[in-house]
Amino acid sequence: MKKKMSLNFDKLNSFQIDVLKEIGNIGAGNAATALAKMLRRKVDMDVPKVKVLKFQEVSEILGRADIPVVGLLLRVTGDIKGSIMFILENEAARIWVNILMGKTHAERNECLKFDEIEISALKEIANILSSSYLSALSTLTGLNIMPSVPELAIDMVGAIVSVPAIEFGKLGDSVLYIETEFLEGNTRVVGDFFLVPDFDSYGVLLKALGVLN
Repeated sequence: MKKKMSLNFDKLNSFQIDVLKEIGNIGAGNAATALAKMLRRKVDMDVPKVKVLKFQEVSEILGRADIPVVGLLLRVTGDIKGSIMFILENEAARIWVNILMGKTHAERNECLKFDEIEISALKEIANILSSSYLSALSTLTGLNIMPSVPELAIDMVGAIVSVPAIEFGKLGDSVLYIETEFLEGNTRVVGDFFLVPDFDSYGVLLKALGVLN
């Protein structure tokens, strides 16, 4: 059986990396628009930081292992396969939940524990954001790309990353990282988004974008 050639981080040239970064920019813009519709209020967005990383660099990007975060993991299926991980620090997750549930500043809950209704709200936010990124990717490439229902975990960043790390390691060694800063009024919320296509899907993506023969 002929072994498939994988396209990893080391084989991407600067132009191909720039194309992947532009996908991140467009996806982040779509996410801000979708979030504004969901919250029924204006949501602005700073220019996202987009990088293609080796997987072992993910923990370094997220900082200390003891930071409490909300992590959401989605599987990607269709013409490409892989996973998406979306990370929000607990404070940021609480801000989005309060806004989504229509609480005024005086009413807003500052507790970093979430009840079942709030967890459902977080899943919906993650689903909206991730679907927006994938929709942009699908539109640009013409590929059929679908997300699964998100799985949510609330823990220290080290624990959150360690669980999908095993699975991600099986998929590929490159990660499309997008740090997105959303602005709602005077409130800033930063979310870390990681797209991990499997070994062959980077090639499928770049071929669909016309930057790989």
